[in-house]
Amino acid sequence: MDIFKYKNVLLIDDSYIDNLINRKILDNCNYAESITVIDTPNEAFKLIKDSLQTGAVLPEVIFLDLRMPLMNGFEFLKALLELPDLEPGKIKIYVLTSSLDPKDIKKVKENPLVSKFIGKPLTKQILQEI
Repeated sequence: MDIFKYKNVLLIDDSYIDNLINRKILDNCNYAESITVIDTPNEAFKLIKDSLQTGAVLPEVIFLDLRMPLMNGFEFLKALLELPDLEPGKIKIYVLTSSLDPKDIKKVKENPLVSKFIGKPLTKQILQEI
């Protein structure tokens, strides 16, 4: 990929190493002009909520981990569904997780906000497929 596919991408994961690797892959593939890394879903939710209220630019794509302390990925998705100004499909959300729990996969597939379930690690091939 030689041109940026998206303007803004948000990575939400509590793992510093995963964020470092995923950001590097996104950078190397020129996937986005701007990549924001946030290590807590609470902070990411606040960013999206504030963006909706102020008219600021929303991320076009979110890569979301499921297993995080305080607020997990499912709780983040539930909170997003409750935002009245967030239209489904406005943000592409890819669950990027090491969880292979069939219950998690089923819940992800049933969520109207999620575009795809991706098992870690993120790769150039996965980015090309999505």
